[in-house]
Amino acid sequence: MRLIKALIAMVLGLVVLIGAVLLLMPTERIANIAAQQFEAATGRSLSFGGTMRPSFYPVIGARAQAVSIGNPDWAGPGPMLTAEEMDIGLDLAALIRGEIQIERIVLQAPDLHLRRHADGRGNWQFDMAPAPRQSDSAPTQADSAAPQADSAPPRTRQFSLAEAQIRDGRLRFEDAQSGADLQVTDLDAVLHLPALDGPAELAATGQLNGHGFDLTARTNHAARFLDGGVSELELDLTAAGATIAYAGRAGLDGLVGEGMLQATISQPRALMQMLGQSGGDVPPSYLPLSLTGQVTRTRDGRLYARDSQIRAGGLHLAGAADLDPSGDRPRLTGQFTGDVLDLRSSGASGPSGAGQGQGQGAATGWSRAPIDASALGLFDADVTLRLAGVRTDVTTVGRSNIGVAIDRARAVFTLREVALFGGNLTGEFVMNNRSGLSVGGNLRARDIDLLPLLQELADYRRLQGAANADLQFLGVGNTLHDIMNSLRGEGALRLSQGEIIGFDLAGMLRNLDMSYMGDQNRTVYNSVTGTFTISDGVLRNDDLRLEARRVTVTGRGNVGLGQRTLDYRIIPAALPDGAEEALRVPLMITGPWDAPRFRLDLEALAQERLRVEQERLEEMAREEARRLEERGRAQIEERLRQELGVEAEEGERVQDTLRRGIEQEIGNRLRGLLGGN
Repeated sequence: MRLIKALIAMVLGLVVLIGAVLLLMPTERIANIAAQQFEAATGRSLSFGGTMRPSFYPVIGARAQAVSIGNPDWAGPGPMLTAEEMDIGLDLAALIRGEIQIERIVLQAPDLHLRRHADGRGNWQFDMAPAPRQSDSAPTQADSAAPQADSAPPRTRQFSLAEAQIRDGRLRFEDAQSGADLQVTDLDAVLHLPALDGPAELAATGQLNGHGFDLTARTNHAARFLDGGVSELELDLTAAGATIAYAGRAGLDGLVGEGMLQATISQPRALMQMLGQSGGDVPPSYLPLSLTGQVTRTRDGRLYARDSQIRAGGLHLAGAADLDPSGDRPRLTGQFTGDVLDLRSSGASGPSGAGQGQGQGAATGWSRAPIDASALGLFDADVTLRLAGVRTDVTTVGRSNIGVAIDRARAVFTLREVALFGGNLTGEFVMNNRSGLSVGGNLRARDIDLLPLLQELADYRRLQGAANADLQFLGVGNTLHDIMNSLRGEGALRLSQGEIIGFDLAGMLRNLDMSYMGDQNRTVYNSVTGTFTISDGVLRNDDLRLEARRVTVTGRGNVGLGQRTLDYRIIPAALPDGAEEALRVPLMITGPWDAPRFRLDLEALAQERLRVEQERLEEMAREEARRLEERGRAQIEERLRQELGVEAEEGERVQDTLRRGIEQEIGNRLRGLLGGN
């Protein structure tokens, strides 16, 4: 019972003591001490332009109005912070001991103006010296006056805030280094700072340049971090459709850091606007953007990512990269591996893109949907990609080792290895979007399976075999239709054993019958070779040669790559079974790719027969001339034998025989005149 009475008496005494202290507490004295401690701890002035009065709720302490915190000299004459009202909370235990220690500050409607000088100094960087503490004696009424010069030497304690709040604040950040000008409104924040040389935690919400954000940050050493030094930092930010989490080490001076970053960005343009920057236009097919990895940022703004996982829409890459933002455009270098890279434009939903965006079949032609190549201008790059595959508006390829060099919206894809329909594709492919889109390349294809390739590229299902090809080309336009109709270039084609599906060429030519058509008919060939040129989307070939068991043909004509049409002439060079009448009957192939028309060139057949008949008559004339010539030679030889007594030797010309006979006769006459000598 005595113990209970003693406890009750102690509590009652404590209540009376607290009440007396609060009634007698000199608020002006508290304000002066708070200002002195703040200036001693930070090197900045703290002033109260309004009334000071004690407060009992929600904190025990004082409430000041028209609060102002000064700037360093280089930041200009205006204050760094002004606030309509500031509530100052005190440590109750210290107060009972006669000490005044600030434990909590609440700022109502503050206006904070942060500036970074061109040399990197920030006006938020304080000179955090230990703050003086009052003597152990309890405050008296005489202490309400300003401290005397001969007062006892103060003891020191670390500046601390159990909690600091900002309600309905405004913040402006001007950066003379980057030119950024950020403005925050509707700012609500809570800071926990148990000790200046210890951990601190900040939670804040507000509007930054018109976009809402929610921020939480924690550091293990507040003074070092605020002074620009590197310390441990954990940060979680949600803003403008983005979520960013960071855990590692960082410093405010130069925004340096090294740690694990996880970021997901669904609205890059909104995020750039929030940061006071332009750009951020990313095609919807590449959204959302996400990055996970070990990230380092240097004082000059360079970023280094290691063990990174990058996603852009359906794209997933893993690897390492360096980003240098110092030039006209950010420059990315790195090496990545990934699964299938989807480069299809938003208007292409199928593998080929042919006819996409029109709601019609492949026969309508190439897609007229605009190709969005704006991503080429977002940054420069020198990157190596090792991918499981690549999807484009034109086709889909398999395992790939590709070098990508981007310079001022011009991308050069070096195809070191690209698995394409059972074969391999190498060379260079170029996309240039500097002044409208153009594509070109110098490609080499080996052992490509033609049937699935042509089916995917052009919905063409009539040619089967393995192809080797060399191609140089250039096309211009912002749609696949425009590019295909503007193509120009040259190349060569070599096909190994395969089939032409849909017609029997040998049957057509041997029987002069166009009924050898349909899916059940085939033209089996051993090889096809030829070279070609391309101009204005039209491929021209003059030296096609097809070797087959039942027919050998040559060909020449045009293939409309842009219009997807055929105008081709096939000429048989040989047919079996003595079908001489059909040896040179041309076959014409015309019309659209998906429904070509076949017909024999009857005019050419008539001309061929006329040519054959002309050759026969010419041969008869030549034979008659030879017969007459032989008859005349025989008569001349007989006359020479009778008149001159000479015989024509085998193979000797008539004039030579005549000369020899005359010489012999002259010799005989001369010997008679000379007496035989």
